[in-house]
Amino acid sequence: MKSKRYISAIAFVVLIVLYFFQEKNNELTPMTTKDIKIDGFNYLPTSTTNQIIKHNGYNLSYSEKHEQAEWVAYSLDKKDIVNTDRKRPYFYVDQKVKTKAAHWRSYKKSGYDRGHLCPAGDRKLTKESYNETFLTSNISPQKHDFNSGIWNRLEEQTRYWAKKYNHLFVVTGGVLKGKMKTIGKDKISVPNQFYKIVLDYTKPEIKAIAFLIPHKDSKRPLYEFVVSIDQLEQLTKIDFFPELPDDIETKLEAANNYKNWSF
Repeated sequence: MKSKRYISAIAFVVLIVLYFFQEKNNELTPMTTKDIKIDGFNYLPTSTTNQIIKHNGYNLSYSEKHEQAEWVAYSLDKKDIVNTDRKRPYFYVDQKVKTKAAHWRSYKKSGYDRGHLCPAGDRKLTKESYNETFLTSNISPQKHDFNSGIWNRLEEQTRYWAKKYNHLFVVTGGVLKGKMKTIGKDKISVPNQFYKIVLDYTKPEIKAIAFLIPHKDSKRPLYEFVVSIDQLEQLTKIDFFPELPDDIETKLEAANNYKNWSF
């Protein structure tokens, strides 16, 4: 009987050791974009931070240095666009960020909005997906007139395209380069520019459009802010669609026209 108890104790200790070894291994092996697929495809950008966070409604690459995502990527389907009136929850800290995401209190009295990267308006289909957009890893400091002005216009335009073209892939973020001011105890960087890329991977007319907008409100039409994806890649050092077939990637990323998109 003592022998059986001894063997059981050893087995229990071995299981505990294996569990903690696996957990430690998981911490040392960061998730990569190759581990994640959107709607069965992998259209995620590369990460310059090696900290990929997967949520149900979007994925992101978190920059600890700047305490925000360098990009947020998600699929936007026609059925996602609903007019359901959802109650806005409080912002809350993303516990999946192992280096600790910025706290929402760092935005208080900063003079900046908690600007969504994956908009709450794109995720109204369910309460869970809507609430998920209020994680602090999905926000960036934005001037109020920018957030409610031209940035809001671009978000509404993207939803219009989702309804028109049925299905899109969206990548968005602040340009985390150059000299930036910081806010709050967490020293969150305030981007000087924001970008958004929209990909319509519907054959035969595969198309993409990219925007680079200075962090200030503007009454200028959105098409005046269209740039090539190549230009954004040079600016951010991010490869936005590395898993696309090379011929398609080269063609899409070099273009900076908007003639295939209805404004």
